[in-house]
Amino acid sequence: MTVHLIKPPEDAQDAPASPASSTRPERRRERYRRLAKAALQDDRVRTAGRLAVRHGSYIIGGTKIAGRRVWDARTTSRYERMIRAAEAAGLMDEVKEWEARVQAYRAARHTRRMQMLQAAVQLPKALGLALVSGFGVLMLLGILLAWGTGEPSSVLAPAETVVELVRWVALIGGIVWGPFLLAAPWIGLAAVWAIGQHRHTAPQWALPVQARDLGAAITPSTVVVAFRDLGISPLRKAIDAMGDAGAALLSPIRIAGCGVELDVHLPTGVSTEEIQGRRRKLAENLNRHEHEVFITIPPSPRTVRLWIADSGALDEPIGPSPLMLEEDASADYYTGSAPWGQNLRGDGVPVSVFQRHILLTGLSNQGKTASLRALALWLAFDPTVDFYIADLKGVGDWRAFDGLAEVLIQGPTDDHVAQATDMVEWGVTEMQTRIALLEESGATDGVTREMARTDPRFRPVVIIVDEAQVAYGCGAKSDDGRPYGGSRATSRYFQAVKKIHDQGRAVNVTIWEGTQDPTDENLPKRSREGNHIRGSLVLGTESQAKMALGEAPVDAGAAPHKLRRGKDRGTLVVAGEGIPLEAGQSSVTVRTHFISGEDALVLTERAKARRTDVATIHKLEVVAPVDHLTDLAAVVAREKRVKTGEVLHRLKTRNHAAYEHWDGKRLRALLVEHGEDTGLYDGYPVVKLEAIERALDRRAQEIAKAQ
Repeated sequence: MTVHLIKPPEDAQDAPASPASSTRPERRRERYRRLAKAALQDDRVRTAGRLAVRHGSYIIGGTKIAGRRVWDARTTSRYERMIRAAEAAGLMDEVKEWEARVQAYRAARHTRRMQMLQAAVQLPKALGLALVSGFGVLMLLGILLAWGTGEPSSVLAPAETVVELVRWVALIGGIVWGPFLLAAPWIGLAAVWAIGQHRHTAPQWALPVQARDLGAAITPSTVVVAFRDLGISPLRKAIDAMGDAGAALLSPIRIAGCGVELDVHLPTGVSTEEIQGRRRKLAENLNRHEHEVFITIPPSPRTVRLWIADSGALDEPIGPSPLMLEEDASADYYTGSAPWGQNLRGDGVPVSVFQRHILLTGLSNQGKTASLRALALWLAFDPTVDFYIADLKGVGDWRAFDGLAEVLIQGPTDDHVAQATDMVEWGVTEMQTRIALLEESGATDGVTREMARTDPRFRPVVIIVDEAQVAYGCGAKSDDGRPYGGSRATSRYFQAVKKIHDQGRAVNVTIWEGTQDPTDENLPKRSREGNHIRGSLVLGTESQAKMALGEAPVDAGAAPHKLRRGKDRGTLVVAGEGIPLEAGQSSVTVRTHFISGEDALVLTERAKARRTDVATIHKLEVVAPVDHLTDLAAVVAREKRVKTGEVLHRLKTRNHAAYEHWDGKRLRALLVEHGEDTGLYDGYPVVKLEAIERALDRRAQEIAKAQ
């Protein structure tokens, strides 16, 4: 297939920007954006934000703690929790003790409830008796008072005194009750705030500096006890039997960024898989949340490597991208590395994208597009790189590349998928043309940096398809009956991606894809395994993690399915080439710098200032596809066999533009692609008619199955 890019006239490229692009509302929005950005960078605003988060968290956390205390006091949940913990630890004696306690609690609670029922039956009689007795006592006092004073009216004086006292109590209660009702909610709020402050329920980054180290310190004894209480019987017995209480299992504890790192050498009978399967319990034993403990498998046998974050440290955002801080930022496709983010230690993670295909995946709205766009924004500062972008979400996430990318397709419809497929197929054609040019020149090492710098025919081409699952899942068909989507040999998009994966990197043609929720349907295995860098944000299951990264990294501890949806937005688990990995590790967790859509516009404006003007194409003009197999059948006609040189001559005569750079290797590759091959006759390479007929029949059967 041949695809022509619609280029506007030269005078259109040099035309000045429309006056509408600098209207007053846009200038006002830009001014407001700068003011908001400056405010967020002000220490006073940051301090006020921390105060608001801190005290709000005190109230929310204190309410939860108070509610949990009331619930524990009124139910058997505390006893059941202790029973489960003792069972998990294998402490059967403690299980029996706690079961006895819960039975005693239930018996006492039953007794109290029965007593309350009996009191409800006897209450009216008791009240009546109390009233009669009280009235009798008052009358007796009145009679004695009247006898002593000689005044008969004094008989009612005690009763009148009691009535007056009740009146005064009611008057005082009426005065106090209103303010008390108004103050009661605030008193309750202050009470739960005090509980939250005492328990430090706010995130660590929002707490006062002097209170941020309140998380339990990680010491050798803490780690040994945490492993001992995992509920693994061989592990517990081995630790109890060791003379040094298990200290020999541990390597030195090293400070690593916002946490610590150590290796634990397991005793015989305990596998690393058992430890990985108890990650949550291990984290709780270490007084950490599950997301604050990472387990990987180093090269040493029966060893797990722990990275344990400081309490709350991972909830504090990382700083802005260096691209936003450096006005004179630059990039070099060949030797440079993109400042993508930070690893768990807080060290920068540079990523080399030189001749590498990239795949990023994850659940929706977790930062996939922003992470992929951050790499492209860095690379935009290398003016020798050409971008061809298809955004199949179509909500403007890549609008900053308008005027910078050669092609920018935006939209989720079948028509947009067709355009994206045409763009990727253009990449295949460009790749094949470059391969032919290299063969003509006799180059054997692929496209070198010097060639790309001096020869515009070998400029780096980066094809980006965001929301690629839309393309893989598209059921629309082109005019020749082949579907755009799917994973069969007839799928145009899939086959084009696969071809670029196979040969593109050697001639500076690479493809980056971003996709959601990886499955075999929306991300075929052959496509995902052709990438050099594979990264995943939060996923739902371990099987999806293996599809995204491969089985080896996940088996070695990579766990994007353990990330927290929403809270770990922008955090990637990355495997492959081009990223710094420690010895023996197959993946790294990266907290990427977030670059907003507005900031992306600022960066691309800087990048455009270093480039020649680009008239971005938003639609491709597709020339009628060239059916190479049909052309081959036409030039061979009914001859039983034809020499390869003659076939190439006839093809170039038939369509010189399409077959100008074809040679014997390219002709043979066409037949091999359809399950056939060239042959020899009298020592000369030939193309046989029967091979062409079988290839045509096979393709027809594949199309029929796809329909």
